[in-house]
Amino acid sequence: MTKIFETPMYPYKRSKDQDKTKPVRHPVVVIGAGPIGLGVAIDLVQQDVPVVILDDNDKVSFGSRAICFAKRPLEILDRLGCGEPMVDKGVVWDTGKVFFDEREVYKFNLLDEGGHKNPAFINLQQYYLEEYMVNRVRELQAEGKPIELRGKNRVEAVGTHDDHVTIEVQTPDGSYLLEADWLIACDGAGSPTRRMLGLDFVGRVFEDNFLIADVIMEADFPTERWFWFDPPFNRGQSALLHKQPDNVWRIDLQLGWDIDREKEMQPENVIPRLHAMLGDDAKFELEWVSIYTFQCRRMEAFRHGRVLFAGDAAHQVSPFGARGANSGLQDTDNLAWKLKLVLEGNAPDTLLDTYSDERVYGADENILNSSRSTDFITPKSDISRVFRNAVLDLSEHYEFARPLVNSGRLSVPCTYDGSVLNGPDDEGLPVALRPGSPAVDAPLKEGWLLDRLGDRFQLLVIGVKVNDSLDLGGIETEIIHLSPDESPEFAARYLEDAKSAIYLMRPDQHVAARWQSYDKAAVLDALKTATMQGGK
Repeated sequence: MTKIFETPMYPYKRSKDQDKTKPVRHPVVVIGAGPIGLGVAIDLVQQDVPVVILDDNDKVSFGSRAICFAKRPLEILDRLGCGEPMVDKGVVWDTGKVFFDEREVYKFNLLDEGGHKNPAFINLQQYYLEEYMVNRVRELQAEGKPIELRGKNRVEAVGTHDDHVTIEVQTPDGSYLLEADWLIACDGAGSPTRRMLGLDFVGRVFEDNFLIADVIMEADFPTERWFWFDPPFNRGQSALLHKQPDNVWRIDLQLGWDIDREKEMQPENVIPRLHAMLGDDAKFELEWVSIYTFQCRRMEAFRHGRVLFAGDAAHQVSPFGARGANSGLQDTDNLAWKLKLVLEGNAPDTLLDTYSDERVYGADENILNSSRSTDFITPKSDISRVFRNAVLDLSEHYEFARPLVNSGRLSVPCTYDGSVLNGPDDEGLPVALRPGSPAVDAPLKEGWLLDRLGDRFQLLVIGVKVNDSLDLGGIETEIIHLSPDESPEFAARYLEDAKSAIYLMRPDQHVAARWQSYDKAAVLDALKTATMQGGK
């Protein structure tokens, strides 16, 4: 087992709060130092919001866990200062193949166009991401940013009040009390915080089990996602193969519902399954083994007073489609800027209700796609299986059938259609960038567009000159002038057939409103809508 699992990265250290006679009040406390907790904490502290992170562990996660990171979350991580080492270390891929029995029936490319800084997907073990994020926390601390990461600080109780949250924390030196203006629970699918508050999930649990095995081996398989329906080595079930860094390969094998989970995880039972897939002569070493059950569930709301839930603590989906960690990072991206405005008094706390509304919308989209994938992968009736197998047979020869093949629709960013924060739209501009949409990257004459966007409201002005200053109740909007001829990709993605465009961008790089001509009053009204200063 690699030493990364064994070395404390944020060992216990007694904090000053433990020696106070009265609980210390902090603006934001985050529970959980996984990718989601670290992500929201880094986002907030980069904007000078003080954060304390509490975690009952002091090491990175055991096992690779989440491994597939999509383009949009990589863009978010770029903004957090963690994206570049991920892409440098990760295995970049964009091609997937689907097999039925031993035949290849379908092949797809996730990003068949150029002009993007980040790839469609990388594969990278979650423990590396957590290591990079902890390193980023240390960098921010060295810069004097107000962030604390407290290992071996287990939250034992949470009490909610109108204007704060109380938190009881257990440490090797005993317990102490904290207070927080806002508490963000990122403590995973089994969220103790959710249980303490008597909250639950709604949704489906699918009656099937999948074995995950991380295998260290040298193999000449291409860097592609391979998915099998009814392969000879796992007859009547499915399988998945992915490459990770360090010669680690992720293998998922469907096992069925009525199994002895502990027995199936024993090496003497796992290894024969892997030899059946890889060949009798295959040489490999088991690094990590787990069994999971498909679940597509979420909380009814992600905000409960002054407690906010994000990541797996708020929603769960089946792993096929890589929607877990990817959607959790989109939670943090949505939440941080809104909480900052509320803490500064520049927006009402009802703005945080839109965090719940927008991300519940995103979770429902993920749950819908994940449920469809699960139903296709694990048919629940004989007729469903006949239909599924017919689609697979047809897809080998006929293009019309290929969109029906569902081995896990892969993660795509959410567009917040219908959000109360969306302002005016100009239908003469590209539909893919309507209000609520995340910005699409494009090359500029100098650098990349997304490297210019984020962390504040901005007015992206293309082909028009705007000389005004834009300030609304302490919220200053930066104006970025760009030429239509920055690059062909930029013009196609942001103008299409229009000669000019003006995009009001949210701090999370989503479009708030857009026009083809400039009107200061209209822009300020849209900014008021995007920050709920209009009283919605």
